[in-house]
Amino acid sequence: MSYKAFVLYKEENSLHHKIENLEEAYWQDGDIWIDVAYSSVNYKDAYVVKDGSLAEKSPLIPGIDLAGTVRESNNPSFQKGQAVIATSYRIGTGHHGGYAQVARIPSEWVIPLPDGLTLKEAMILGTAGLTAALSIQKLENNGLTPDQGPVVVPGATGGVGSLAVNMLSNLGYEVIAGTGKDDKKQYLLQIGASEVVNRQDLQEEAPSSPQKAKWAGAVDPVGGNTLSYILNTLKRGGSVATSGFTAGTNVQTTVFPFIGRGVNWLGIDSVTCSMKERTDAWHRLATDLKPTIFQNESIQEVTLEELDHVFEAMLAGKTTGRTIVAL
Repeated sequence: MSYKAFVLYKEENSLHHKIENLEEAYWQDGDIWIDVAYSSVNYKDAYVVKDGSLAEKSPLIPGIDLAGTVRESNNPSFQKGQAVIATSYRIGTGHHGGYAQVARIPSEWVIPLPDGLTLKEAMILGTAGLTAALSIQKLENNGLTPDQGPVVVPGATGGVGSLAVNMLSNLGYEVIAGTGKDDKKQYLLQIGASEVVNRQDLQEEAPSSPQKAKWAGAVDPVGGNTLSYILNTLKRGGSVATSGFTAGTNVQTTVFPFIGRGVNWLGIDSVTCSMKERTDAWHRLATDLKPTIFQNESIQEVTLEELDHVFEAMLAGKTTGRTIVAL
């Protein structure tokens, strides 16, 4: 059989990609074959294709997320026709990923689709939803409750940010959304933000000592000076869950927020987190953390042929919400 795929080629001084019809021999090692119904677009996917540094092989089928049904499995835990999802690990970076009509991957990277989610909803969530859920779980495990005060979410129009805003709001939290897109204020209020602030107000250079305490917690998918500012404005015992670097990889801070207010800086790893963490998060994504924005206008569905435009817009900071890929 042949199947359609988005294929990235990484050469010494160039990157290029094309849509190809591939044969079975193109598949990599793996003990489960999946007919892919949907994938999604994450910042990491755009970075793989447009920057190339995260692409571990060439040629490569990108796409770190996929959802579909089992075509064939050598693992008795998965049956033909079963609905499944797979996100992260080396999918779409070092192993052919979700931007293809068929995927062959190791079954230890696969989980059954949780009751309460469709395949399409699972990819609206994807790694972004998993990251938001892991962030909220870790904040809760460190004592965060709605009665402690507001939770700030910078980068709130992005995938992780918008889902976190909606999930936290649905749990009863007061959510302060940060964005540089003035025209998206109403959108953020509609999905659950109590207040919207300009990202410049969250990007001050880190002072030598903590500033006025503002936030009980934070879901931070951006890093950089924004994270520096959040660390210095958390309430006593507050926590920030960090998962991204769109605002930069360097963080300026001192020991004072940690020894003066006992704040917690929590790292979120959605790539290689344990299967228990992963399945627990997906169970919650299908239950109490299930977003209420699946029909929102910010959810965009595209084809493989439209991906390049989406990548360019995402890296330019011009996308909002989530984009899924129909296979």
